[in-house]
Amino acid sequence: MLVHGAFADGSGWRGIYDILNTNGYKITVVHNPLTSLEDGIKAVHLALDKLDSNAVLVGHSYGGAIITEAGNHPNVAALVYVAAFQPGDGETALQWIQTAPPAPESGILPADENGIIYYEKDKYHMGICADLSEADAGFMYASQGAFYAKGFITPIKNAAWKSKPAYGVIATEDKSIPTEIQEAMYKRSKTDATYVKGSHAVYISQPHAVADVIIKASQTD
Repeated sequence: MLVHGAFADGSGWRGIYDILNTNGYKITVVHNPLTSLEDGIKAVHLALDKLDSNAVLVGHSYGGAIITEAGNHPNVAALVYVAAFQPGDGETALQWIQTAPPAPESGILPADENGIIYYEKDKYHMGICADLSEADAGFMYASQGAFYAKGFITPIKNAAWKSKPAYGVIATEDKSIPTEIQEAMYKRSKTDATYVKGSHAVYISQPHAVADVIIKASQTD
């Protein structure tokens, strides 16, 4: 089960979908509403409720905060964090992003009068997906959902990684969630982490490497 993050939509999972599908996996791409953490968790739970077997729950970026809480669902066997936030109990994604200075390429803007956070258009390519083509970056920017700041500041109540096996992909060239933040989160939680050379959109640019981690997680006893 694949959960996208902010400044993106579910279409970015296509490469990983194709790989997993070829290997015989059943895949669900959750359309994260991005309106609040609670709404994202509800969307994941509704999808999990439909399953007749256990799932590997995969989250990218802000999607990591969602799977951290949603992963307590009984149908979740393991968690995979792909360049993703992994807050603990009482923590927020915002707290973690503030633990390191932003990269010059980062274009995350303050919330507007509607409480929506946008990414600066001129920085989107280099800040989110520098290892993709300009055309692909343009499509990602055009197809992203509206991300409400509320989700970024809502604390986790019960982190599923405390009781479920957790795997991680650390993107070595990430300009949105700096690599050192990913390292600190995954080290704290004893997540089985794999380094992959790639941008914040590593799940798109390096689908085989990310799919390998998901497959590894699916083989957890």
